Amino acid sequence: MRHAAFALELRDATNSRSVAQVADCFADDYVNQTPAHPGRGFTGKDEVRRNWAHIFAAVPDHTATLIASAQDGDTVWTEWEMRGTRADGATHLMCGVIVFTVRHGLACAARFYLEPVDDPSDDDGGGDDADAAVRRILLS
Repeated sequence: MRHAAFALELRDATNSRSVAQVADCFADDYVNQTPAHPGRGFTGKDEVRRNWAHIFAAVPDHTATLIASAQDGDTVWTEWEMRGTRADGATHLMCGVIVFTVRHGLACAARFYLEPVDDPSDDDGGGDDADAAVRRILLS
């Protein structure tokens, strides 16, 4: 498995649980797009700092696992698992992909596809099999 240098640096910064180290991986004018949730997009390194300060406060043992990465020019494709225990004792688990644009070692932009993992015991469709999920999505 070959990891792009940026992806490894971001993983290590995240696992340090240092807001400053994470923010140092991003350009001042960083642009985050969340295609599945367009209203969640944002611009700026300051928002990166605020987001990670909230995450580390809410999930004090937060750990990021870089599952895979690949680089093509300025584009770095990354797959992640983020896990820990929230301050209220609940399990925190998110998985997905983030596609970064990286220049001069800093993330300038990203398309963010990281999502909470469904709890199969929830009544909100988290335990659906593929057929049930397609029906629920198309008929809701």
